[in-house]
Amino acid sequence: MSIFSTVVFPVVHMYRAFVYGTLKKGQPNCRMLDAANGRAEFLAHARTVERYPLVIATKYNIPFLLNVPGTGEIYSEIYSVDQQMLHFLDRFEGCPKMYQRTAVQLEVQDGDGEGENTLKPGSIVETFVYSTTTYQPEWLQNPTYESYDANGDHGLEYISREDRSPK
Repeated sequence: MSIFSTVVFPVVHMYRAFVYGTLKKGQPNCRMLDAANGRAEFLAHARTVERYPLVIATKYNIPFLLNVPGTGEIYSEIYSVDQQMLHFLDRFEGCPKMYQRTAVQLEVQDGDGEGENTLKPGSIVETFVYSTTTYQPEWLQNPTYESYDANGDHGLEYISREDRSPK
């Protein structure tokens, strides 16, 4: 009989997500990034390398990153998420009908990560982002934003999912 035993820990694959709207810290849906839906760890603030328009649209004042490269610049947050959180985010974001999960290059601005999760300021990393190619043409005429804030000076109150359906 051996006095040594082997303990096997499952490998947890983590994904990087760029969160630019209501899921950011201090925004109406930030609570969705809690342990009940999986694991999500803030890594850093970053900006998009490619330019994309971030607009607020629909009667619910939802932030959308339009997958139309060329205009706009977005500053937001990178999270490390596990498979469970990734599946939750896909459902929450209506992927692939409302949003599509696409790769984006980001320049790291700062970071809180430790060890293997450390992202160095100035480094370029690839993450996924929920963007949309399905939008109304007039959305391209909407003002663009560098950073979304539900309580920003745009005056467009975000209508939560709970408040969208009749009671």
